Formats: sequence, structure tokens, C-alpha cells
Amino acid sequence: MKALIVCTSVSHGNTRRIADAMGQALRAEVVEPEQVDVERLSGFDLVGFGSGVYLRRFHPRLRRFVRALPAGGRGRAFVFATSGLPGVRFQPLERALGQKGLQVDGTFSCRAFDTFLPFRLVGGLNKGLPGPADLERAHAFAEGLAGSPAKA
Repeated sequence: MKALIVCTSVSHGNTRRIADAMGQALRAEVVEPEQVDVERLSGFDLVGFGSGVYLRRFHPRLRRFVRALPAGGRGRAFVFATSGLPGVRFQPLERALGQKGLQVDGTFSCRAFDTFLPFRLVGGLNKGLPGPADLERAHAFAEGLAGSPAKA
């Protein structure tokens, strides 16, 4: 199986650490949205899309990348996120990927160090996260995707 992970990680490298754990499980390259041509994605069996969550939304660079995907694509996808607070809303990105023709086979999220105001005033939330257990969960999640056939 040929996989690729498209990841935007800008604040503390939290999302990149999760993406790297998933990439290891999938033997997948991890790239920033600007590092891959949207037309190239058709050559992959599975593509992951992830970023940190900012004001309950995925990073604008990742959202722009998904909007730029050609319609009528085929293949499997997954979505992942890191966030300071619980309640990641995956549906908007899942819907956008589905409209492009990609089948979203799963989502993953974990808490991560967050210094967005007002959290910065108290030294941030979730210091030390994602931790080893989160990285193991991310690895296991990706292994599960690698071992599961495309949904009908």
C-alpha cells in the first residue's frame, strides 16, 4: 500500500509528532501542503490529512489544500488533529474530502500542548502532550488503517 500524510504543524510540533508516528506505521512520507502537487495524490492508496485545531477549525493551509483537490478523485483518506481542548469537529473536513471523491476511513485526535491566548497567560495547557501513549495510539490507529480494506 502506498500512503502519504499531508500535515500542517505550526505551533509546537505536536501534530508533526503524531504524523511521524502514523507515517512510521504506514511507511509514508509526511509532507506540508505546499510540498505536494494535488495531482500527485491520485498515485496513493491512502492519504492522511492533519493539523492542529485553531478556534475549533483545522489550519487554513490544510483547508486551502483540500479545497484545491480536483473533483472526482478516488481513494482512501483519514483525518487527524491535535488540540488543546476536547471536541474536535472532523465533519467539515470529512465532508470536503468526500465532495472531492475521497472515502474517509477514520479520524484520530489527541490533546496537545496549547499556548493560545488566554492559555499562554498560565503557561499553556496539556504540557508534555502528546506523550508516549498518544504516539502509540497514533501508530496503532495507522496500522489499523493499513490492515483494513477499502469500505464498500
